[in-house]
Amino acid sequence: MEKKIKTLYILSIVAILAFLGMQVYWLYGRYEYSLSEYENIQIENISNAITEYNNERAKHSAVKKIARTQSSYQMNTDVDSAGNRRRTVTVTTKEIDGRKFLGIAEERKLTPEEMKKLQELVMDSLDMVDAKIATVDASGAPSDGVAWNAMRNFDNEIQSPFTTEGIDSILRKGNLNAVITLVLQDSVTWEPVAIRHSSVVSPRFKVITPYSELEKKAVVIECEIPSSEILSSMGWTLALAVVLSLFLILCLVWQINTIVRLTRLDKMRNSFITTMIHELKRPISTLKMCVSGIDNDKLMEDAQLRHELTGETRKALDNLSAYFSKLRDITFNNVDQIPLNVTSINLFELVDSVITSIQLPSSKNVVFENNVPCKLEVSADRSHLMNILTNLIENAVKYSGEDVMIKIYAEAISEGIKILVEDNGNGIASTDQSKIFNRFYRGKASTTDIPGMGLGLAYVKLLTDAHGGEISVESTEGVGSSFSIKLPQ
Repeated sequence: MEKKIKTLYILSIVAILAFLGMQVYWLYGRYEYSLSEYENIQIENISNAITEYNNERAKHSAVKKIARTQSSYQMNTDVDSAGNRRRTVTVTTKEIDGRKFLGIAEERKLTPEEMKKLQELVMDSLDMVDAKIATVDASGAPSDGVAWNAMRNFDNEIQSPFTTEGIDSILRKGNLNAVITLVLQDSVTWEPVAIRHSSVVSPRFKVITPYSELEKKAVVIECEIPSSEILSSMGWTLALAVVLSLFLILCLVWQINTIVRLTRLDKMRNSFITTMIHELKRPISTLKMCVSGIDNDKLMEDAQLRHELTGETRKALDNLSAYFSKLRDITFNNVDQIPLNVTSINLFELVDSVITSIQLPSSKNVVFENNVPCKLEVSADRSHLMNILTNLIENAVKYSGEDVMIKIYAEAISEGIKILVEDNGNGIASTDQSKIFNRFYRGKASTTDIPGMGLGLAYVKLLTDAHGGEISVESTEGVGSSFSIKLPQ
C-alpha cells in the first residue's frame, strides 16, 4: 500500500510539473504570436509612413537654388551570351539655377514674373543647365515596375533629400518612437527588409527601406516592442490560464492531501485497534482469573480471598466501563450531543475523591497536593469532571519517573473557575503540544512501551468543550507539565 501511495505521489508531482511545463510552453507560444502580430502592424505603419513622407518630398523642393528640374528616365533590356535577361536604367536630371540665369545674387524665391522669364531663357541657354546622369545595372530588380520606381526615387532624392527629421515627424504622428539611421549600403536593396525580434526579453525589430536604390541609400528604422503592451493585450488569456492552472494544481494537491490524511487515518485506526485489544485484554484476563477463582469452592471458603477476588472483579469491570465510556463519548460528532447533568459541586471534596480512587503502581512513589480552597464550588457535571481530573492525574502518573509530585490548584476568575493540574513528569515535546488533544495521537509516547490508546487527552478536551470551557498546556521536557482548565459559571 505504501509503495502505491509513494508511486501516486511521484506521478502526481510529475503530472503537476508536466502541466506547468505545457502551460508555460503554450503561454510562450501565445506571447510570441502576439509579438509577431504587433510587429506586422508596426511594419505596415512604418511602410505607410515612408510612403507618406516620399509623397511630401515629391511635392516640395528642399533645395532653394533649384528653380526647375527636368528629368528623363530610360530603361534598356537585352540578353547576354548566357541567355540571361539584363536590365539597365538611366536617369538624367537637369538642375536649373534660376539665380544664375537671371543674375540674382541674393537667395530668395523667384517671383512669377521671374519664373516666366526663366522658362524663356532656359530654352535658349542649355549650356547653363547642369545635368546629372546615373546609369545602373537593374538586373537584380524584381520587376520592371520596381526599376522604374527606383528611377523616380533617385529623382526625388535630388529634389528633396531624405532626412531623419522628416521621417521621424511622420512616425511620431502615428505614436511610433524609433531609432532612425540613414546608411549607404554595399549593394542595391530593391525592396524593404524586415529583421524581426530574436529575443522575448526587450524585443526589438528593424525595417531597412531603400529610398534611393540607384545610389544604394537606405533608411534603417529600429523599434522596441513594449512587453507591457503585449502582456496587457493578453490580459484575459493570462488571467484565465493562471486561474485554471491554480485550480488544477489545487485539485491535485487536495487529492494528494486527502490521500495522505486517509492513509494517516488508516494507520491510526490500525494502531488504535491493536492498542485497544491490548488494553482490553488486561481487564478481561483479570475477570477470567476471578471467575475461575469464584468457581473454586475451596478458594471461596476463604472470606478474605473471596473479598479480594470480588474487589479485583469490580476494578476490572470499572476499567472496562471506563474504556467503553470513552469510546462512546469520543464518537459523538458534536460536543452538544454529550448529555450533561450540571450540579453545584464542592471542588475540594471532588479532587480528594479522585485522588483516593486512582490506582497507583507499586513501583512509583506518588505524592498529591490538593491546594483547592475548601469551600470553592463549581457548576459542572460531576461524573464528567471526575473523568477529566482522573485522566489528567493518571497521565501524570503514567508519564513520569519513580518519584511523582502532582499538585492541583483552583481559583475563581472573571471567566469562571480555573483548575490547574501540575506534575514533575517527563514533559511534552513542543512539537507535540499542539497535537496531543487530537484523537489517537500519542506523540513520543507511542514509541515507548507505555500502554494507551491516545484517547485520554482527546476525551478530556471533548468533555471540557461540552461544558463550554477551555483547556491548554504548558510543558517542558524533563521538567513537567501544567494543564489548565477554565469552566464558565
